[in-house]
Amino acid sequence: MTTPRELLLTSAGFVLAAVMTAGCGSSGGSTHATSNTSSTSATAATASATSATADSPTSASAPPAAESNPAGDIPDNQAYVAFSPAGGGFTVKVPEGWARTDAGAVTTFTDKLNRIRIEARSVGAAPTPSNVTATVVPQLRQAVANFTSPKVSAITREAGQAVLLTYRGDAAADPVTGKVVNDAFERYAFHQAGREVDLTLSGPVGADNVDPWRIVTDSLAWR
Repeated sequence: MTTPRELLLTSAGFVLAAVMTAGCGSSGGSTHATSNTSSTSATAATASATSATADSPTSASAPPAAESNPAGDIPDNQAYVAFSPAGGGFTVKVPEGWARTDAGAVTTFTDKLNRIRIEARSVGAAPTPSNVTATVVPQLRQAVANFTSPKVSAITREAGQAVLLTYRGDAAADPVTGKVVNDAFERYAFHQAGREVDLTLSGPVGADNVDPWRIVTDSLAWR
C-alpha cells in the first residue's frame, strides 16, 4: 500500500517534470524566434543593398558618352567629284553635294561652315613666297575682317610646286542668325605655262579637315 508520503513525493515529481518540460519548450521557441528574426533582418539588408546597387549607376552600366565632332569637320565618308571650269585647262576634285556659285573666273563650293574658292587666271610669272607676301597678303588684310597670322611657304603637291598662304579671319555673317565664325584659311597658288589656279579652302578654326583639304589640293591636274 502506498503511503501518503509516497503519494506526495510522486505528485511533486510530476509537477517538477511538467515545469522542466514547459521550460524547455519555451526556450526552444525563443531560440527559433531569434533565428527567424536574424534571418529576416539579413534578408532585408541584402535586398536593400541590392536595390541601392541597382539604383546607383556605375561606369559599367552607364550609357557611353555621345561622340561629338567640332563644328566644320568634313565627314570621313565624304564623296568627291571632278570639277572643270567652262574654259577647261584643269580639273580638281570637290566634295559631292556642296552648293556651287559661279562669278566670272571664280567658282565657289560651300557646305554649312566650309568653303572652297577656285580662281583661274593668266599670269606672266609663277608665284613665289616673296611676291605672295608682298602683293596677296596686303590685299587680304584689306578684304578679310580680323585678318591675322599670315604664313607663306613653298610646298609640293601632285600637280607640282605651289605657294601656300595660311591665315585666319572672319567669315561672312550668317544671313539668318547674323553669327560670325572665325575661319582658318589655306590658299594654294598653282602655276603652269602662264596659267595660275588659286585654291582657297576655309573652315572654322579648330575643325580637323587636314585629310579632305589634302584630297582636294592633291587632285588638281592640268589639261
